[in-house]
Amino acid sequence: MKTTKRYGKKADLALSMWVKLARASSTFGKLTSVDIQSYGLTQPQFSVIETLGHLGPMKMGSFCSKLLTSGGNVTVVIDNLEEDGLVEREACPGDRRATNVRLTSKGEKLFKDIFQKHAQFVTKIASVLSEEEQVQLSGLLKKLGMALQKKF
Repeated sequence: MKTTKRYGKKADLALSMWVKLARASSTFGKLTSVDIQSYGLTQPQFSVIETLGHLGPMKMGSFCSKLLTSGGNVTVVIDNLEEDGLVEREACPGDRRATNVRLTSKGEKLFKDIFQKHAQFVTKIASVLSEEEQVQLSGLLKKLGMALQKKF
Protein backbone atom coordinates (compact mmCIF):
# COMPACT_ATOMS: atom_id res chain seq x y z
CA MET A 1 0.00 0.00 0.00
CA LYS A 2 1.47 3.30 -1.06
CA THR A 3 1.49 5.98 1.56
CA THR A 4 2.88 8.80 -0.54
CA LYS A 5 0.74 11.78 -1.28
CA ARG A 6 -0.42 12.08 -4.89
CA TYR A 7 0.47 15.21 -6.86
CA GLY A 8 -0.74 14.23 -10.30
CA LYS A 9 0.44 11.58 -12.72
CA LYS A 10 3.41 13.52 -14.16
CA ALA A 11 4.58 14.84 -10.80
CA ASP A 12 4.26 11.42 -9.15
CA LEU A 13 6.28 9.83 -11.96
CA ALA A 14 8.99 12.52 -11.77
CA LEU A 15 9.19 12.30 -7.97
CA SER A 16 9.38 8.50 -8.06
CA MET A 17 12.16 8.64 -10.66
CA TRP A 18 14.09 11.23 -8.62
CA VAL A 19 13.90 9.14 -5.42
CA LYS A 20 15.11 6.02 -7.24
CA LEU A 21 17.94 7.96 -8.92
CA ALA A 22 18.99 9.54 -5.61
CA ARG A 23 18.93 6.23 -3.73
CA ALA A 24 20.86 4.37 -6.43
CA SER A 25 23.44 7.17 -6.66
CA SER A 26 23.83 7.28 -2.89
CA THR A 27 24.30 3.52 -2.62
CA PHE A 28 26.73 3.39 -5.56
CA GLY A 29 28.63 6.33 -4.09
CA LYS A 30 28.88 4.75 -0.64
CA LEU A 31 30.18 1.49 -2.07
CA THR A 32 32.82 3.21 -4.19
CA SER A 33 33.82 5.44 -1.26
CA VAL A 34 34.50 2.37 0.89
CA ASP A 35 36.67 0.95 -1.90
CA ILE A 36 38.55 4.25 -2.23
CA GLN A 37 39.09 4.43 1.53
CA SER A 38 40.67 0.98 1.41
CA TYR A 39 43.55 2.64 -0.51
CA GLY A 40 44.03 5.18 2.29
CA LEU A 41 42.52 8.04 0.30
CA THR A 42 39.51 10.30 0.62
CA GLN A 43 37.10 10.68 -2.29
CA PRO A 44 38.49 14.14 -3.20
CA GLN A 45 42.10 12.86 -3.03
CA PHE A 46 41.22 9.93 -5.26
CA SER A 47 39.50 12.30 -7.71
CA VAL A 48 42.64 14.43 -7.97
CA ILE A 49 44.90 11.41 -8.51
CA GLU A 50 42.48 9.85 -11.01
CA THR A 51 42.10 13.08 -13.00
CA LEU A 52 45.84 13.73 -13.17
CA GLY A 53 46.52 10.06 -13.89
CA HIS A 54 44.22 10.10 -16.91
CA LEU A 55 44.63 13.65 -18.20
CA GLY A 56 48.14 14.57 -17.11
CA PRO A 57 49.37 17.88 -15.70
CA MET A 58 46.99 20.82 -15.90
CA LYS A 59 46.43 24.34 -14.66
CA MET A 60 44.65 24.69 -11.33
CA GLY A 61 41.73 26.52 -12.99
CA SER A 62 41.16 23.74 -15.51
CA PHE A 63 41.56 21.21 -12.78
CA CYS A 64 38.81 22.74 -10.65
CA SER A 65 36.34 22.61 -13.54
CA LYS A 66 37.19 18.93 -14.23
CA LEU A 67 36.48 18.03 -10.59
CA LEU A 68 33.32 20.13 -10.38
CA THR A 69 34.42 21.70 -7.12
CA SER A 70 35.60 25.03 -5.77
CA GLY A 71 39.19 26.20 -6.01
CA GLY A 72 39.47 26.56 -2.23
CA ASN A 73 38.49 22.96 -1.64
CA VAL A 74 40.85 21.68 -4.34
CA THR A 75 43.70 23.74 -2.89
CA VAL A 76 43.38 22.00 0.49
CA VAL A 77 43.28 18.57 -1.17
CA ILE A 78 46.31 19.44 -3.33
CA ASP A 79 48.13 20.73 -0.23
CA ASN A 80 47.57 17.41 1.55
CA LEU A 81 48.59 15.32 -1.46
CA GLU A 82 51.67 17.51 -1.90
CA GLU A 83 52.63 16.89 1.75
CA ASP A 84 52.34 13.15 1.04
CA GLY A 85 54.61 13.52 -1.99
CA LEU A 86 51.92 12.45 -4.47
CA VAL A 87 51.50 15.69 -6.43
CA GLU A 88 53.52 18.81 -7.05
CA ARG A 89 52.84 22.31 -8.23
CA GLU A 90 54.99 24.04 -10.79
CA ALA A 91 54.96 27.49 -12.31
CA CYS A 92 53.19 27.62 -15.64
CA PRO A 93 55.63 28.68 -18.39
CA GLY A 94 54.59 32.01 -19.87
CA ASP A 95 51.94 32.79 -17.22
CA ARG A 96 53.24 33.80 -13.80
CA ARG A 97 49.70 33.81 -12.37
CA ALA A 98 48.97 30.20 -13.26
CA THR A 99 50.17 27.04 -11.57
CA ASN A 100 50.27 23.55 -13.06
CA VAL A 101 49.58 20.49 -10.92
CA ARG A 102 51.02 17.10 -11.76
CA LEU A 103 51.55 13.69 -10.22
CA THR A 104 54.98 12.93 -8.83
CA SER A 105 56.57 9.57 -9.63
CA LYS A 106 55.15 8.35 -6.28
CA GLY A 107 51.70 9.62 -7.34
CA GLU A 108 51.97 7.96 -10.75
CA LYS A 109 52.89 4.68 -9.08
CA LEU A 110 49.91 4.95 -6.73
CA PHE A 111 47.59 5.69 -9.65
CA LYS A 112 48.88 2.67 -11.58
CA ASP A 113 48.64 0.46 -8.47
CA ILE A 114 45.09 1.33 -7.47
CA PHE A 115 43.08 2.49 -10.46
CA GLN A 116 42.79 -0.89 -12.17
CA LYS A 117 41.62 -2.42 -8.89
CA HIS A 118 39.07 0.34 -8.45
CA ALA A 119 37.86 -0.10 -12.04
CA GLN A 120 37.37 -3.82 -11.37
CA PHE A 121 35.38 -2.99 -8.23
CA VAL A 122 33.13 -0.56 -10.12
CA THR A 123 32.67 -3.19 -12.83
CA LYS A 124 31.64 -5.70 -10.17
CA ILE A 125 29.00 -3.50 -8.57
CA ALA A 126 27.70 -2.30 -11.95
CA SER A 127 27.28 -5.93 -13.03
CA VAL A 128 23.88 -6.03 -11.31
CA LEU A 129 22.83 -4.59 -14.66
CA SER A 130 23.54 -6.31 -17.95
CA GLU A 131 25.95 -4.61 -20.35
CA GLU A 132 22.99 -3.54 -22.47
CA GLU A 133 21.27 -2.06 -19.41
CA GLN A 134 24.47 -0.21 -18.47
CA VAL A 135 24.62 1.31 -21.95
CA GLN A 136 20.94 2.31 -21.76
CA LEU A 137 21.30 3.81 -18.30
CA SER A 138 24.46 5.70 -19.28
CA GLY A 139 22.67 7.16 -22.29
CA LEU A 140 19.64 8.18 -20.27
CA LEU A 141 21.72 9.76 -17.52
CA LYS A 142 23.77 11.69 -20.08
CA LYS A 143 20.58 12.87 -21.78
CA LEU A 144 19.13 13.98 -18.44
CA GLY A 145 22.30 15.77 -17.35
CA MET A 146 22.86 17.57 -20.65
CA ALA A 147 19.22 18.66 -20.94
CA LEU A 148 19.19 19.99 -17.38
CA GLN A 149 22.43 21.94 -17.94
CA LYS A 150 20.93 23.61 -21.00
CA LYS A 151 17.53 24.25 -19.46
CA PHE A 152 18.52 25.44 -16.01
